[in-house]
Amino acid sequence: MNTNFKFAIERIQEAFLIQLKTKPTNKYIVLYYAVKQSIINNDLPHDWLLPSTRVLAEELKLSRTTINKTYELLHLEKLILSKPGSGYWVNYDNSIQTNTTTNEAIAIFNERLYPKVTEKGLSYLNNISLINRLPNNNLAFRPGLPPIDVFPVNQWKKLLNTYWRHVKSSGLSYSHGTGIIELKKSISNYLNVNRNIKCNHEQVVIVSGSLQSLYLITNTLIEKGDHVILEDPTFPNVHSIFKSIQSHILPVSLDDEGIDVNKMNSLASFKPKIVHTTPSNHYPLGIKMSLKRRKELLEWASRNKALIIENDYENEIANSFNSLPTIYSLDTEDRTIYMGTFNRLLHPSIRLGYMIVPKYLAKAVEALQEHSHRFIAPSIQVVMNQFIERNYLFQHIKNITNTAQERLVLFINEFEKNNNTLYLERKEFCSLHIVAKFKNKVSEKDELKLIETLSKQGIVTFSLSKCYIGEKKQFGLILGYSAVRPNKLAQKVNQMKVFL
Repeated sequence: MNTNFKFAIERIQEAFLIQLKTKPTNKYIVLYYAVKQSIINNDLPHDWLLPSTRVLAEELKLSRTTINKTYELLHLEKLILSKPGSGYWVNYDNSIQTNTTTNEAIAIFNERLYPKVTEKGLSYLNNISLINRLPNNNLAFRPGLPPIDVFPVNQWKKLLNTYWRHVKSSGLSYSHGTGIIELKKSISNYLNVNRNIKCNHEQVVIVSGSLQSLYLITNTLIEKGDHVILEDPTFPNVHSIFKSIQSHILPVSLDDEGIDVNKMNSLASFKPKIVHTTPSNHYPLGIKMSLKRRKELLEWASRNKALIIENDYENEIANSFNSLPTIYSLDTEDRTIYMGTFNRLLHPSIRLGYMIVPKYLAKAVEALQEHSHRFIAPSIQVVMNQFIERNYLFQHIKNITNTAQERLVLFINEFEKNNNTLYLERKEFCSLHIVAKFKNKVSEKDELKLIETLSKQGIVTFSLSKCYIGEKKQFGLILGYSAVRPNKLAQKVNQMKVFL
């Protein structure tokens, strides 16, 4: 065998086995990543002749079809060139760049073999990087987590055991798409008492969380090219779903009272359909929208025939001391979609949230739910209903609020000792996360490098700059403190500070 071929096969085989462990997908894609990485690392130098498809197939014990697919993908990215009669040659050095991304190359290649992925499907694929998805096994200092250790497991277990002892066979059949009536009524009553929200239970839609709520709303209301207004900064997941649905996003900054309605006035000519806002506790900056601004926002929506999505994701925490009326309760024209979640109060694995939709949208949202997510498990819904009716939810909210407050004080005290890199945005207690900003000027690359370094130490943080939609960004970390037990919290903060 040609010495060059032997060398190339050894390098490809080694890289292939590594990639096979981390990317358990189609083997031609695994091999493609392996060869591509070998080329970029210069393990397979520029102008190097690659083994023929027959030889490589025999050596790797793969089919020639797999090798052919791999070489075609690499050829699409111009990482290799085909010379008639000579085979394939490596075509990569520091001066040669390709404008084709990996996802684009795979998409283009797959179009030759299979039906074309829709424009919307590719849009969701291309925007997946906007969503915050980090390792799930570390609690420090992952944002969005309540004090999980104080969740009343025994109460929940008893309610669940009771359900299974008394469930009838009919209860194991299909359930109503928008949720069981008992839970919808309980949520309607709960919101009436706690947030002065008055709605018909038929407007309540039970979902797995905020992302599903937004998926249903955007697919019900948004056409490609429609304009929407988002707070800037905002949840990366919210940005991702509105971008994926192919809307035109109009970012609007905030002042001390919330989203800047004066700036929204200048955008009226675009005829935005939706405004997404987090008035009780702006994500991630913790700004609470004033009563005056809430009324101004409703007036704006009325003038512009738009809808408001009121994402009240941590209202129980944010309003534990100083409650303001919800936008929904102030709305006299049925223009507000109200979203809430139990995932941030109980624990994320429960996958249970809700939204209240305007009456004119209820049937369309229900139809979309029937065609997609169908329904949340009835057993979870029944237990949640009991959890609310027996006042366990109120007791638990009081418990996590007190626990989170105590841990926030401890976190701040430890974090601010001898910290020359970051400073905390100190605000009145209103959230299960806190923002730390850099004291000196840094770049997005510096922020990302710190997040990656901490992640390797088992410390999860979110990027502040990733929350910004426009060019003007602030850099820092979003830190969730409440899920870490006090005896571990100081230790984890000090471990983190080593790398600051």
